[in-house]
Amino acid sequence: MHDLVLKGGRVIDPAQNIDRVTDVAFADGKVAAIGDGLEGRDTRDCSGKIVTSGLIDLHTHVYAGHTSIGIEPDPYALATACTTLVDAGTAGPANFDGYRRHIVEPADVNIVSFINISFAGIFAFSKTVMVGECDDFRLLHSESCLEAIERHRDIICGVKVRIGMTASGGKGAAPLDIALEVADAAGLPVMCHLDYPPPSRSETLARLRKGDVLTHCFRPFPGAPSHYDGRVREEVLDARERGIIFDVGHGGGSFGWKTAEAMLENNFAPDCISSDVHSLSIEGPAYDQLVTMSKFLRLGMSEAEVIRASTQGPANAISRPELGSLAIGTPGDASVLSLEEGDFTLRDVKGLERQHGQHFRAHGMVMRGSWRATLPAIA
Repeated sequence: MHDLVLKGGRVIDPAQNIDRVTDVAFADGKVAAIGDGLEGRDTRDCSGKIVTSGLIDLHTHVYAGHTSIGIEPDPYALATACTTLVDAGTAGPANFDGYRRHIVEPADVNIVSFINISFAGIFAFSKTVMVGECDDFRLLHSESCLEAIERHRDIICGVKVRIGMTASGGKGAAPLDIALEVADAAGLPVMCHLDYPPPSRSETLARLRKGDVLTHCFRPFPGAPSHYDGRVREEVLDARERGIIFDVGHGGGSFGWKTAEAMLENNFAPDCISSDVHSLSIEGPAYDQLVTMSKFLRLGMSEAEVIRASTQGPANAISRPELGSLAIGTPGDASVLSLEEGDFTLRDVKGLERQHGQHFRAHGMVMRGSWRATLPAIA
């Protein structure tokens, strides 16, 4: 007799090439079995629902109450059935100890983090004040960042750097070079944000290594990964060939329908789908992980492809493949989703709208082998 069984859902686990209606069982906080006719002390009827390994939002900002950009992690997780949130560098070396103590450790949801190369992290991001943390080179202290990584290796998955006119005051690729040096010393990947140039997209991609993440990969012009006529840019194709990971990171300025349509028409799907949810983007047009995932259904990706980019893809990007699968013995995290039918308006960061007849909704989630009821949808 298992502790918990999810009965009769459509189990989609791309990591194991599973896509069929069956049961999933949990025991002792881990996945115990996948198969028909399983029984448990707690049984949840998932008929007509999709059951996946726990969704992972690869790009969030959850340093709530201590930074203007942060949102509360647990309510967001319960609204989206995300069992793992990856904080994309909200905290830096100066405040990572406090971030861990006040946010990561008390949270019910699993939180993994990129540490910001900037000493202060993302300290001034709001509707009224916007100061890029890489605009002042005095904040880019390599030794401090490396020391913080060594103190928190269990929850740090990489180094985050934000470059461009907004994030680094047009200082080119120098902050990225500093972040890459720290990441190389620590044996970790870099997640790179690029907003308005400089530096250019080609300068940035040329520096990235296999396993590094380019977030905001479907930005609208300028900085789009496609030519204006829709062709994928040569440096983007070369970067994928070299093993660079392409992450959506929707946010408030980094998803354009025209860009995304051009990329998918050229068979260039993202490796990872993420929301870049923060105190501004949660009000739209990104809203959350499920809204972002639904946009890629509209772009022609299948349910299984979208789920792969929200489970196995990000799990591999943070070097925690066990979080991206329902294989027996993996952590007992799962997401239960419904695919709602209707007429839904989906908006990009430029205000362009597309209609679609389906939308992912959270129905429930399992964390550490125990059922969690989800909250009402954000959007």
